[in-house]
Amino acid sequence: MSMDVIENSSEAAPAARRKGAGAALIGSLIIHGILGLVGGAFIVAQYIQPPPPKFVAPPAAKIKIPPQTRQHRMNLAAHAGLASKPTFKQRLVSLRPTAFALPEAPKIAFDSSLVPDPSTVVSSMVTGLTGSGGSGNGSGFGLGGGGGLGKGLTNFSFMGLKAQGQRIVLCFDVSGSVVNKAAGSGVPLAKIKEETLKLIDTLPTGASFSIIQFVRNFKPFSEQLVQVTPANREAAKKWIDNEWDESGQMARGSEGVKSPEPNGVVCVLDAAFAMNPDVVFLISDGQFEQTYPAERRIPNEEIEDKIKELEKGRKDKIPLNFIGFQMRADDEGAWSSIARRTGGKLRQIKK
Repeated sequence: MSMDVIENSSEAAPAARRKGAGAALIGSLIIHGILGLVGGAFIVAQYIQPPPPKFVAPPAAKIKIPPQTRQHRMNLAAHAGLASKPTFKQRLVSLRPTAFALPEAPKIAFDSSLVPDPSTVVSSMVTGLTGSGGSGNGSGFGLGGGGGLGKGLTNFSFMGLKAQGQRIVLCFDVSGSVVNKAAGSGVPLAKIKEETLKLIDTLPTGASFSIIQFVRNFKPFSEQLVQVTPANREAAKKWIDNEWDESGQMARGSEGVKSPEPNGVVCVLDAAFAMNPDVVFLISDGQFEQTYPAERRIPNEEIEDKIKELEKGRKDKIPLNFIGFQMRADDEGAWSSIARRTGGKLRQIKK
């Protein structure tokens, strides 16, 4: 009986081992299967789930600053301009007595050989680029001056008319008819006086001017053109303040009054053109009378012939700008033709 037990136990041991090995194998397969499912699920999830956002800063823009060559040159010039200019104070001396005395060394200007001061250069450039200035009032007048143009001419505006020239003559008809028409047009002679004073203030140094008032006789500020200087500006202002005539009369023999024969606008044009101006302004109503040698109205054709006579022998025409108050149609046509032929302009002022 014991032998049977031993044989049965010896046969059961291998069977148990085979059973345990099979169970282990199945368990291993199950574990590997689970791990494979988990890994596959993770891989599939990576493809299905969107990737996390990434924040990336763009590259900084590259700014290239060109070299400031001109400014560098100006800086060098400014630096050179700070240096003191050479001076020579020593005199030529003799080491032994001579029969003659040596003169002092001549004074030499070194400014032209040194580096120019930038401020001087810029100032001259600004002066050269200055244009005509202007300002207006209720009557549409403008005054200005300054900018150089061409052969040293100056741009300016007077009583609404632009002109250019360095030598300017202003001729004012202050007869009773003009005084009344100017006042009736809203531009009395007092206003014209103000515009004249402003023009004198705005004319640049280097220009020259004169003023003539006339009825039939005439009264000039000066026999010749005077340079624009502080002293001459003040003299002209004083003359205008004291001699400006709005009475409509200019008696023969009065102080400063010229009474040639024949008188009238013809002698005024003679006096104006004798000053050799670049431009002439004539302010009137277009009707001119004469008392010597006889009382009469001067025809427009006679005035035009006189202007043509005064133009003979001149290289350039003298623009004659006419500013008229309530002109008659025939007078306006005649003076418009004269102004256009001489290179000037006409402006009529009506109420």
